[in-house]
Amino acid sequence: MTDCCIIGGGIIGLSLARELAGRGLTVRVLAREQGRATASWAAAGIFPPAPLRPDSSPGDRLTGWSDLLHREWAKQLLEETGIDNGLQACGGLHVAAGARGLAALETEAVHWQGRGARCELLDAAGVATCEPALAGAIARGSVMAGYLLPEEMQIRPPRHLEALESSCRKRGVTIDSAEVRELVVRAGRMEHVATVSGDVRATTYCLAAGAWSGGLAEQLGLVMQTRPIRGQILLLRLPRQRLTHVINQGLEYLVPRADGRLLVGSTIEDAGFAATTTADAIARLSQVATRMLGDLPGAETEQAWAGLRPGSVDGLPCMGRAPQVDNIFISAGHFRSGLHQSTGSAVLVADLITGSRPTIDPAPFDPARPTLAPTAGAPPDSVAAYLARAAAEAAN
Repeated sequence: MTDCCIIGGGIIGLSLARELAGRGLTVRVLAREQGRATASWAAAGIFPPAPLRPDSSPGDRLTGWSDLLHREWAKQLLEETGIDNGLQACGGLHVAAGARGLAALETEAVHWQGRGARCELLDAAGVATCEPALAGAIARGSVMAGYLLPEEMQIRPPRHLEALESSCRKRGVTIDSAEVRELVVRAGRMEHVATVSGDVRATTYCLAAGAWSGGLAEQLGLVMQTRPIRGQILLLRLPRQRLTHVINQGLEYLVPRADGRLLVGSTIEDAGFAATTTADAIARLSQVATRMLGDLPGAETEQAWAGLRPGSVDGLPCMGRAPQVDNIFISAGHFRSGLHQSTGSAVLVADLITGSRPTIDPAPFDPARPTLAPTAGAPPDSVAAYLARAAAEAAN
């Protein structure tokens, strides 16, 4: 019998599978969707600075630990698979215009400095010196000031997922395409997973199905509001790369790739499970690129896509043993940080599954924590805040 069956083949499930297999366990992954259909494939791959401090919040501690692990995993994955996941420090330039934008900019800079991140405030001239391609935006008044986070990194999500899957297979992980119908529980234990192609049995299970985890968790008697929030991204191919840094303005961003491609994102939409693009959103993203960079002669729209981020009520993922079923664990609800937090999440949940002493305190992520109690008719608080911010920025 398989030691662990992981329900979910996205970044969280594959990272956990790799970690468990590296510890000698036999692992089977049931992937509802694979490759580009997963939320992390659709991500931009921006890793903000994540300094570890004694006073870091639980979420920041998980991100900071994961950030360190990503550097180790990138080297290991390259050695194991020959695939370079593109992890690199490129720096992030955050810019703003208008009184409200400038006030928010200063507040954010103070926040980053308080977290121990290197952060340099820049006036318009400083922004132009840092990123000459924004000189036109400064002249047009679209950018008035900014701050630089030199430690911000980027990763290539499709390459990272490809490397993870390859590493898992090399470590003996079985990855099956499977649509889960039911989680069958008997006498307080998971007996098997019923799929359209048959039953799957294991000693231990982990639910890591992203935005779909909430619906499956209900079968375990667990309320977990992993609300799907759609994000759309536009990919442009430029004759030459114009940028050297990731550019952030509010919730919008430009991510330059070394091969001349430019990612433009993103939206935050309450659209259910519709992982589809819309003409209006893609047109708005195209306008973001021209607002920042002006006309882009020779630029081609290569593709556009959408992903579903699994939101959580209090902004923290659920990780730990399900409260009423003693052989199933949860790892879900990472919202916009799933890719960044995937390595630390994998190690933490693997520690819990194997009975090892966790490196960080798992209590704040307990699936049964009081802050996850549902409020009838209301969206998750952390997601509602992002939706409100996205609506306000779109209105301006």
